[in-house]
Amino acid sequence: MTQPFELPDFYMPYPARLNPHLEEARKHAKTWAREMGMLEGSGIWEEHDLDSHDYALLCAYTHPDCSGPALSLVTDWYVWVFFFDDHFLEIFKRTQDREGGKAYLDRLAAFMPMDLDAGMPEPTNPVEAGLADLWTRTVPSMSMEWRARFAESTEHLLGESLWELSNINADRIPNPVEYIEMRRKVGGAPWSAGLVEYAAGAEVPAAVADSRPLRVLRDSFSDGVHLRNDLFSYQREIEEEGELSNGVLVLETFLCCTTQEAADAVNDLLTSRLQQFEDTTLTELPPLFAEKGLDPQSCTDVMLYVKGLQDWQAGGHEWHMRSSRYMNGGGAAAEGPPSSFSAVPTGRGTAAAVIGQLCGQAGAGRVRRFTHVPYQQVGASRLPEFFMPFTTRLSPHLESARRNVVTWSRRMGLLKAQPGIPASGIWNEERLAGFDFPLCAAGLDPDATPDELDLSSQWLTWGTYGDDYYPVVFGRPRDLAGAKVQNDRLSAFMPLDGSPAPAPANALERSLADLWARTAGPMEDWARRAFRTAIEDMIASWLWELANQAQNRIPDPVDYIEMRRKTFGSDLTMSLCRLAHGRQVPEEIYRSGPMRSLENAASDYAALLNDVFSYQKEIEYEGEVHNGILVVQNFFDCDYPTGLAIVHDLMTSRMRQFQHVAAHELPVLYDDFKLGPEARDLLNGYVKELENWLSGILTWHQGCRRYAESDLRHGSVTPTWRGAVPTGLGTSAARIPVPQH
Repeated sequence: MTQPFELPDFYMPYPARLNPHLEEARKHAKTWAREMGMLEGSGIWEEHDLDSHDYALLCAYTHPDCSGPALSLVTDWYVWVFFFDDHFLEIFKRTQDREGGKAYLDRLAAFMPMDLDAGMPEPTNPVEAGLADLWTRTVPSMSMEWRARFAESTEHLLGESLWELSNINADRIPNPVEYIEMRRKVGGAPWSAGLVEYAAGAEVPAAVADSRPLRVLRDSFSDGVHLRNDLFSYQREIEEEGELSNGVLVLETFLCCTTQEAADAVNDLLTSRLQQFEDTTLTELPPLFAEKGLDPQSCTDVMLYVKGLQDWQAGGHEWHMRSSRYMNGGGAAAEGPPSSFSAVPTGRGTAAAVIGQLCGQAGAGRVRRFTHVPYQQVGASRLPEFFMPFTTRLSPHLESARRNVVTWSRRMGLLKAQPGIPASGIWNEERLAGFDFPLCAAGLDPDATPDELDLSSQWLTWGTYGDDYYPVVFGRPRDLAGAKVQNDRLSAFMPLDGSPAPAPANALERSLADLWARTAGPMEDWARRAFRTAIEDMIASWLWELANQAQNRIPDPVDYIEMRRKTFGSDLTMSLCRLAHGRQVPEEIYRSGPMRSLENAASDYAALLNDVFSYQKEIEYEGEVHNGILVVQNFFDCDYPTGLAIVHDLMTSRMRQFQHVAAHELPVLYDDFKLGPEARDLLNGYVKELENWLSGILTWHQGCRRYAESDLRHGSVTPTWRGAVPTGLGTSAARIPVPQH
């Protein structure tokens, strides 16, 4: 069969190595699979299927340093997960039996108890039997924290298979952002990352397991694994299995390009995610270790985990080149049996062997991310015809909210310089009136009472003030430590137990204390904690922006989209809507794939809308690197009109995704959770609130005085510094800010 495209040149700076216990794992895996009923008589595999797929070889490459017994156990896990994938395909995907698939998946969670003494049901098929056996053999040596993380990733891997089945039912190809998010769960790489901890004998300490750096390492590792798999499995999945969830097909559809061009674009994204992994390891782990006060052994465990993830990337690539399961044009499989030696020389004096990979196209992309020249003249922001299917209604209390927000801001001190803080006089009354945050609030919640509209207008004012304040006060002097101290102080102004907050030192703290008392005071404890987390996530994202600005680093596109939801404050405003529903809606609903997909689609549309309007302001006047159009320009090495077209297409795709989830996925979710009429009405009302949120944000961008070229030229925005900035050795003095009047 002719290959649909030529495999691209892969970025792989880490050589693959082979575990010496390979044959032991092969023999054990075959015996184990037969005992579990996965071979003869299963209707899924015969012995030759297991032999040709050679999962022991995969594990020997991806875990080159673990012991023989550990390699055998890990290999059994991979035999199980691939058998599950083929079993679910044959029994439920081919027959389009979603109801049966859900019942099948629901039972599997019972075979992963946190406490083995709790017991398990009697297995009824090879998948259940295999999971029961593996769980019993694995968890005794792992902590409760690891068990919970691994069980969750296993349930995601299993449960999100329903998402793939729903997409096949709808004959629907997902959009790129949706695909990347859901592929992490369906593809199982976070699950693989959990087994890396087991094989390396190095659990990630609980103190850092949920931190941004570790989350980015898991996510970028996962994306790398899945995107590579998509390139190798395209022919089998698309031509033989009728799958629609493949990155090459997704980009081929989204970019309207040839299969070869889409494959090359997937490889570029794969390279970007691997480099994101490296950047995070080098720049974010050391400060995290210091911040959390990790002891040497804990730091060593994290770095062994990082090494294990790197080994997995290299070994997974080598296995794909050899396995008969994938398209590899003969590849390494035609070269004979694997050797324990790497094809790439290692040791002193051999670094030049991979210099082509490091300095070729992959290297050019990395250099491009760090060499952006700020303050380039780009002209007025170009506004396409936005796809907005919802109509804005405005609150009748808008005018009073406009007056009240100015009075409140003046009383809080937001409209003057802060004592002892240089360049902190970022707003005045004229600017605040032009920003017109009450217009945004009036569209977001058209049915709000006067007090509710005032409160939401003032939250929008506070969030935008902080977003403007940090780049000026902390960004220009590269004072990341000062920004971290300010973040820690802000948390102190959001007490969970009603205890008094410290005396505010500036307007940002004073206004937060006021808003927190008025908003969180009447809340239940659980709601107060959730609301504080949303605010802390937003202010933490400001530190991420400052770090990128200090490095002059344009973010990776996936990292940008995911962090943009936080920098835009989406979780903050959405959480207010969710909290109003109280305990009438199960928390699991809001954590479910469809609901997160709905919220993320809305958030991405709004954030990218802001990027389109603010392009000139951010690129030409503020020297920013955080703009979706710039991120796309950098990634695809294209001009402004092309980058804008791609972002506009993505916005439209995200809006259609929002509509698709609301119309097709939420009703199924309601049925899955057996929700009653009241809960369904609340959630349908929440969808309407998000529709108001989307249309209101567009109306605000069109009506405020913050982004138009006339506003920028006449100083209606936060004062900035701009000008031609030379780069290179000896030019650092040219970066000293010069006021631009």
